[in-house]
Amino acid sequence: MKREISPTVYILASRKNGTLYTGVSSDLVKRLYEHRNGLIEGFTSDYGVKRLVWFETHDAMDSAILREKRIKKWNRQWKIELIEAGNPERDDLALSFGFEPLPSTRRPIERSGDGFPRSRE
Repeated sequence: MKREISPTVYILASRKNGTLYTGVSSDLVKRLYEHRNGLIEGFTSDYGVKRLVWFETHDAMDSAILREKRIKKWNRQWKIELIEAGNPERDDLALSFGFEPLPSTRRPIERSGDGFPRSRE
């Protein structure tokens, strides 16, 4: 069975307040698989950017590419506002496409014997 081409602009994040990546694809599910499995060398694999936090489909690839180029020029805050307008918790939207949850990227807090966070001097 062949999948239909569906031009999509998307934003990935490494974690809730982490690195962002904006991309475009004619097959979002295939591209997500590639990102999540480190099959695309470069920025996303170097920085662990795998969580789908926003996407937008288009009727034609040229309009999707134009939108991607515009978003890439935006400052970080504008991108965050775009993401949070539709996904306030910045959940991993790839789960809705059948992907497994990614391991947590939260770093454990080191605690001293008295239970208080340890200073990192």
